[in-house]
Amino acid sequence: MDQGRLRILLWIVAVGFFMQTLDSTIVNTALPSMARSLGESPLEMHSVVIAYSLTMAMLIPASGWLADRFGARSLFMAAIVLFVAGSLACAMSGSLMQLVCARVVQGAGGAMLLPVGRLVVLRNVPRTQFLEAMSFVAIPGLIGPLIGPTLGGWLVQVASWHWIFLINVPVGVVGCIATYLFMPDNRASAVGRFDLVGYCMLSVAMVALSFSLEGLTQLGMPRATVLVLLIFAFALIVAYGFHAQRKPSPLFPLHLFHIHTFSVGLLGNLFARIGSGAMPFLIPLLLQVVLARSPMEAGLMMLPVAAAGMSAKRVVTPLIRRFGYRRVLVSNTLLLGALMASFALISADEPLIVRIIHLGAYGALNSIQFTSMNTVTLRDLDSERAGSGNSLFSMVQMLSMSLGVTIAGALLTAFTSYFGTSSPAATLAAFRSTFVCIGAITCASAWIFWQLSPDIRGGSDRPEAGDAQ
Repeated sequence: MDQGRLRILLWIVAVGFFMQTLDSTIVNTALPSMARSLGESPLEMHSVVIAYSLTMAMLIPASGWLADRFGARSLFMAAIVLFVAGSLACAMSGSLMQLVCARVVQGAGGAMLLPVGRLVVLRNVPRTQFLEAMSFVAIPGLIGPLIGPTLGGWLVQVASWHWIFLINVPVGVVGCIATYLFMPDNRASAVGRFDLVGYCMLSVAMVALSFSLEGLTQLGMPRATVLVLLIFAFALIVAYGFHAQRKPSPLFPLHLFHIHTFSVGLLGNLFARIGSGAMPFLIPLLLQVVLARSPMEAGLMMLPVAAAGMSAKRVVTPLIRRFGYRRVLVSNTLLLGALMASFALISADEPLIVRIIHLGAYGALNSIQFTSMNTVTLRDLDSERAGSGNSLFSMVQMLSMSLGVTIAGALLTAFTSYFGTSSPAATLAAFRSTFVCIGAITCASAWIFWQLSPDIRGGSDRPEAGDAQ
């Protein structure tokens, strides 16, 4: 492939990555406006976020096999079409249920954009240019969360919430045409059988777990039903373990968990990211519902989080090389949890500069947490286990984000029922209690990272693994 076509290919993958990460955050500042338009409570809109991230978690494991079976170009085009169709359906939704269903379609497209795009780069870029190419593709993925909340707030204020989805349509049309013209249709010469049984076990388990937590609050399920769903979810996870032991080529081989850093990092990511998934949902909601800020102001308040997060990435490698993964992750997890809980102190008369510093400190610690967790999880995977390990890791990341919003919504609903909604002070008390609980969950996950050996440092890490949050 000549350099001109290769450059266009990288732009196609980068824009796909940008669309996927942008829509993970752009919705957060628009939730109150959506709620008013659809006649719903702003405190019960978390299913809009969960539907997107949970769908992505379910479909990411299948994306590699689908690309090998049907071709990367065909699958990437199908992903864009699904993403655009879901975006149009979101904009046309007239009820919360319609919007949630449309977000499922959008998430199905988004789930394939990043892994398939990364696979195309891996197969078409020379080894000597691979690191540079992946860095180029990763930059839009970092910019998406940076501008997402602000762009969402601005679009809601100058137009309507529908435009946060409609802006995907022209980008998607151009992306489809460019993909057809410039992306090679790579596919594997021999494709093994897909582990459909194992995939169904894990997918149904994730859905059952999410529905059980959601059923405690928004869905109004009886407690017996919630308990049955929880037991069913854990039973399927155990059943997958026995299935993976017997099957020659399971979806995720159990020998991955023989790698100490991978198993500890994976569990740490699952629980520590619950707080990090909840905060982008809670903060814009608090600013608009309780502190009466406009969507644009709420979006601008998220800029210090993203800006400080990008700046903090520079200090991660020196910290890990000096103190080791265990000390950095344990101390940073405890600090991050305490800082999340400290958002309970936020008030309407808080000086702006104090709020900016508060948000910036959270963004910096969160960035150190993400980068450290990512690199320790992937550092010891060899080339034979890199594919399945990376897919499992990506699935856990999206599942944890979904669980974070689910748990935050459940806590907020429970505390709102306890304190009532008769006054802003009562609603603020519900938010404060939720922040304390989210902070406590994050602090508790520090115990997982304590299981790491104190001698593990940054000598053999792959720096690019820490770029994607």
